[in-house]
Amino acid sequence: MSPELDQSQPLLTVNGLSHYYGSQLGCSNVGFDLYPGEVLGIVGESGSGKSTLLKCLSAVLPPSEGEVIYRDRTGLPHDIYQISESARRMLRRTDWGVVEQNPRDGLRLGVSAGANIGERMMAVGARHYGGIRSEAESWLDKVEIDLGRIDDLPTTFSGGMQQRLQIARNLVTRPRLIFMDEPTGGLDVSVQARLLDLLRGLVAELGLSVIIVTHDLAVARLLSHRLMVMQRGQVVESGLTDQVLDDPQHPYTQLLVSSVLLP
Repeated sequence: MSPELDQSQPLLTVNGLSHYYGSQLGCSNVGFDLYPGEVLGIVGESGSGKSTLLKCLSAVLPPSEGEVIYRDRTGLPHDIYQISESARRMLRRTDWGVVEQNPRDGLRLGVSAGANIGERMMAVGARHYGGIRSEAESWLDKVEIDLGRIDDLPTTFSGGMQQRLQIARNLVTRPRLIFMDEPTGGLDVSVQARLLDLLRGLVAELGLSVIIVTHDLAVARLLSHRLMVMQRGQVVESGLTDQVLDDPQHPYTQLLVSSVLLP
């Protein structure tokens, strides 16, 4: 079996990860393994440290302590904060994708929908205009955007369409690991449901590994295999998603679960 197909090796290994904003704690001593095809949900109230953790994991915010080890397509492990900045940028264009809560933060608003998808392809060497446009059309179709909108600017799209376009932009290079920060935040309930169905289908179809930060436990239940619950910068409970949500052990998790009605 080739290293890329070896499901027994973690794709991402996190050891003792901490980040401090001066004397203020962002996250403390977080550790876990993420395996190929696995979806990990990180939940907690605002200020719990989940967004800080996601930034550290996705090479946006260097940790104060600890390491993030990523296993590349050849099976070799790399500490993402020990490689060069240019190597990290290339990683974010190829093997990784980042879906921002506000899709405007993850899109180029001054270029067309097709160009938003095509730019990421060009960043990894694609140069044939016809092939790029054809692939962009294919991905617009996958994320349920009318192909007639390929030359329209994202600013003319609804919030839900912008989020689906951001997803297409991220997935066109067939990444192995996706980071999502509240991907359904700010969307109407009906739009959220459509987006979640789309995400769940694409994650399964492409065999993606995903780390998703959300305050919405229903989103976590629908998308994630495992769950980590954060409070005041620390992981207070972790386990299989249904196990954590149906039989929470930590008082904070019990409080979170009791505050919402889960399906």
